[in-house]
Amino acid sequence: MSQADFQLSLDPFGRLILTDAAGVAHEGVVPVRAFPVSAPDEGVSLVSGDGRELAWIDSLQAIDPGVRQIIEQELQGREFMPDILALKAVSTFATPSTWTVETDRGAVDFILKGEEDIRRLSGGVLLISDSHGVQFLIRDLAKMDRHSRRLLDRFL
Repeated sequence: MSQADFQLSLDPFGRLILTDAAGVAHEGVVPVRAFPVSAPDEGVSLVSGDGRELAWIDSLQAIDPGVRQIIEQELQGREFMPDILALKAVSTFATPSTWTVETDRGAVDFILKGEEDIRRLSGGVLLISDSHGVQFLIRDLAKMDRHSRRLLDRFL
């Protein structure tokens, strides 16, 4: 189904409604990224409340700006993956350890349970999971300041 085959709107409660080419309205639609870290603007599925895919969007950049804005707002509400900008301190170089970091959403302390909670992704990207399951991103390890890289090297 291409974007010409559906329309998106929000109901009075802020839930996403997809109206398909047949005129059927599907309430409670949820956008899901296929590749949230490596290609966030490529491959977005619009899924019904019962988990059925209703529409596929190859690229968010290729759709109407108004529809793209609605989808991006919905995705921001669902996805919480702060970017770590700098490591300020770690409590110990053994795990579990408490990390004090500066993120794009402010300063945060979290507990790293083990080194296995730091995953390397392609392109120098690190995905770090804290003890509560919150995931943090380091988008480019090479761009981190020297102090942050030195602390990270102890865990990598």
